[in-house]
Amino acid sequence: MAIQWFPGHMTTARDKAAETLERMDVVIEVLDARCPEASSNPMIRELRLQRQRPCLKLLNKADLADAEATRAWLAFYNRQDGVKAVAISCKKPGDAARVPALCQLLAPHRNEGTKPLRMLIMGIPNVGKSTLMNALLKRRVAKVGDEPAVTKSQLSLDLGKHMTITDTPGLMWPRIAHDSDGMMLAASHAIGRNAVIDEEVAVFLARILLERYPARLAARYGFEPRGLDAPGVVEAVARRRGCIVKGRGGELDRERAALILLQDYRDGTLGRISLETPETRRAMLGAAEDRVQAGK
Repeated sequence: MAIQWFPGHMTTARDKAAETLERMDVVIEVLDARCPEASSNPMIRELRLQRQRPCLKLLNKADLADAEATRAWLAFYNRQDGVKAVAISCKKPGDAARVPALCQLLAPHRNEGTKPLRMLIMGIPNVGKSTLMNALLKRRVAKVGDEPAVTKSQLSLDLGKHMTITDTPGLMWPRIAHDSDGMMLAASHAIGRNAVIDEEVAVFLARILLERYPARLAARYGFEPRGLDAPGVVEAVARRRGCIVKGRGGELDRERAALILLQDYRDGTLGRISLETPETRRAMLGAAEDRVQAGK
């Protein structure tokens, strides 16, 4: 299943973000630590490079991600020019409080205090941009919710005497090039449910869990994952959680089981899980290139 999701308001939001970026000193790109590259909008990279703006990449929800994978991603990003990457949880005030000082390091020309340091928060939907904004300002100024595309317009406020911070709506891009990226975004709830089939997303997630985290399945649901395929995992969850279609002779309710599996991943109930690593990313891109070459 190829997933594409680009609500109409995002065209306006993209154009407004490009205009605002001209006046900014640092881009704060909020990523989902469980799938950093899948959740990195290529349009954001293009816009900031056009304007030659440094980038602070925040791998948010790091408390839900595999710590070893996150360390690998931090090393990957911190080798890039003009980029500083850190792992945080925006829900932890101490983590969010580090952000302004990190931005100052990326824009030392603003440290003399004659002009304010201007920071722009960008990222895809539901990665924690508004939560970060609220944490930095220590009050609820931006609407947050466990649904993608809650924020619809920009919000700019002063952060102390010599800093300003601007929050932007979540931005997707018109075409997701790799199917697995769409699946990772859907699993992590960055894409509206109207654009996905939950059972297919859950099967994708189950395949990763079988390959990398089978013990988490056993611990959470109490079944032996050995010998199961990905659809079999969803069925096993249905059996263990009593997901039965009423009036259908005991037929398993796979859709309900899929939602249970997805929600347990999203909430961290399954444990700390990463859907991609730099190594798996390279392998995926290599396989995609091989397919292109074979089709020529």
